[in-house]
Amino acid sequence: MKFALFYEIPVAEPWDAESEHRAYKNTLEQALAGERFGWDAFWSVEHHFLSEYSHCSNPEILYGAIAAQTTRMRLGYGVRLMPQPYNHPVRTAESVAVLDLISDGRVDFGTGRSATRAELEGFGVDPANTRAMWQEAIGHVVGCWTNDEYEFSGRFWNMPKRRVLPKPLQKPHPPVWGATTSEDGHRQVGELGLGLCSFAVGITPAEIKTKVDIYRAAVGACTTPLGAFVNNQAATFTMALCAPDRQQAIDAARQSFEWYPAKGASQIATVAQWMDERQEDLGTYSYAADLKKTEDAGLLDMISLEYLVEANACVLGTPEECVSMCRLYEEAGIDLLLCLVNPYNVSHEAVMQTIELMGTEVIPKFR
Repeated sequence: MKFALFYEIPVAEPWDAESEHRAYKNTLEQALAGERFGWDAFWSVEHHFLSEYSHCSNPEILYGAIAAQTTRMRLGYGVRLMPQPYNHPVRTAESVAVLDLISDGRVDFGTGRSATRAELEGFGVDPANTRAMWQEAIGHVVGCWTNDEYEFSGRFWNMPKRRVLPKPLQKPHPPVWGATTSEDGHRQVGELGLGLCSFAVGITPAEIKTKVDIYRAAVGACTTPLGAFVNNQAATFTMALCAPDRQQAIDAARQSFEWYPAKGASQIATVAQWMDERQEDLGTYSYAADLKKTEDAGLLDMISLEYLVEANACVLGTPEECVSMCRLYEEAGIDLLLCLVNPYNVSHEAVMQTIELMGTEVIPKFR
């Protein structure tokens, strides 16, 4: 199993004039520490309008800065939002290709469709069309990468024959991944031959294994992948904090580890409320209804660090304890563990400590 640093880039209130500057400079310093201490990759999200939770709206600029100062770590879009008008497929193909060139072929292309009201409504995206737009856009991106000249006429995008440049360094193209939460989504990602980004925080490795098994069955039967090859890797993400002393780890993690799952779930629940106001069926966002019921019942406020630790739904503690927790993800069939080292307001010093301890005492155990 490989390990990646995973970032939302939260900016906790109260804010000052330097809050966002500091958050990005800290993230850059942490990424370079990841390269130094043997982490395999750096991934970040693309989010818009989500104050505190994530201020990472234009991650490809960050990737460029990291690529220029590293030589080994892979860089992962975690994920690029594919529905229109977030990102046009041609602009996506160009962005990923340029990053692949300047990083000497170190890009992983994660894709997704968005799952919050603030973003979908803010960009005027019809939730009923996001899965279809996601799939169509990926096909156009791959076509731009793998053809000298390319044209397309689809349901959502059209382009006359053009030469889209540059082409990525990796041949036939960078690995393509699909993000999902639902079991149906895991099956579809596998059927399309994409790498899996199983994105649900605060669930147990046993629950993750159930979803990964669905994906493995589907991807194993894939003969016509959406990309030029089948990418049969499975990734998931978890909150992670490592310290020399268990109590030190607990104290540093408590507020952020309890805040993040509740806040993330409530963000997705807003889609259910929005669709109800529109008097429309949730369709492929049906899982948002379950989160809305959980929120309405007040259960999100009851998420405790003790529950997360007892359920092995995070990586927390001394290096030895973190090794044991990571083994459970490996046994669940995970190839790449995306470690969210700052879910909310973990100090820069504590994050740097996690990166060093996991890099020197945890990750080597999985080599």
